[in-house]
Amino acid sequence: MNKLELLEKYWGFKQFYSYQEEIIDALIEGEDVMGILPTGGGKSLCYQLPSLLLEGSVLVISPLIALMEDQVRKLLKMGIKAMYFESYKQSLSVNQQLDNCIYGNFKLIYSSPERFLNFEFTNKLKKARIDLIAIDEAHCISEWGHDFRPSYSKLNMLRSLFPKTPMIALTASASPL
Repeated sequence: MNKLELLEKYWGFKQFYSYQEEIIDALIEGEDVMGILPTGGGKSLCYQLPSLLLEGSVLVISPLIALMEDQVRKLLKMGIKAMYFESYKQSLSVNQQLDNCIYGNFKLIYSSPERFLNFEFTNKLKKARIDLIAIDEAHCISEWGHDFRPSYSKLNMLRSLFPKTPMIALTASASPL
């Protein structure tokens, strides 16, 4: 299926919102993208739809567990295989979750930025086929990330883990610096 057929089949839309198609095309071509779209402008579609066009997985870094849970739940209802790293006592161990990530053919894998501060986690994650990395709420990197989520400022290490993998940083609000 092409991107328009996927858009209609999974999301029920016949056309993209402003800039979505250009962003998706750039990512599929292997380019890095900084996407600044308004709230409700379809930022998550910019990495979710490419997951269906790429062979491997899309790794999504998100600061909010509730957002990850909500997106994974919606994706699973749509028939798209997705997961997020859980830390509940009832959930699988992180090692088991990493094995699922590596061998489970998930299209989208969500994680908090703090996970990337753990060497064992990142070392094992390198074994997964990650074809795209999406950093959601990217304004956390420069605007106030060092106060709110200092782990966002460490995400540059993803480039060394996945040197050829395109990345997208998305936000609805970004400061000039």
